[in-house]
Amino acid sequence: MTIKPIKTEQDYLEALERLERIFDSEKGTEAGDELEILSILIDQYEREHFPIDTPDPVEAIKFRMDQMGLQQKDLARVVGYKSRVSEILNKKRKLTLTMIRKLSRALHIPPDVLIQDYAIE
Repeated sequence: MTIKPIKTEQDYLEALERLERIFDSEKGTEAGDELEILSILIDQYEREHFPIDTPDPVEAIKFRMDQMGLQQKDLARVVGYKSRVSEILNKKRKLTLTMIRKLSRALHIPPDVLIQDYAIE
């Protein structure tokens, strides 16, 4: 087992190749330990080189509404008026802290996603 830091794209590709070969290794074995360490190194490299941006709050709301089969009238029960929901979904109104809390609970969206700033159109 020779594990080295992943510094280049070539190192990354080689690490992925090795990971695939030892993927079914049992815990507590030498290959299992290598799998665990390699997974951590790959994860660190991916976080640094392929960061995933936090989604736009309004798009996250729309996505969850679609997943849950909700309509604007359903959100009106959460944030107040149907017209307010329309303004939010059309980016004419910003979310308030109270709305963020309610939407987070109702739609199971992490507050850190909803609190992100976005442009009013």
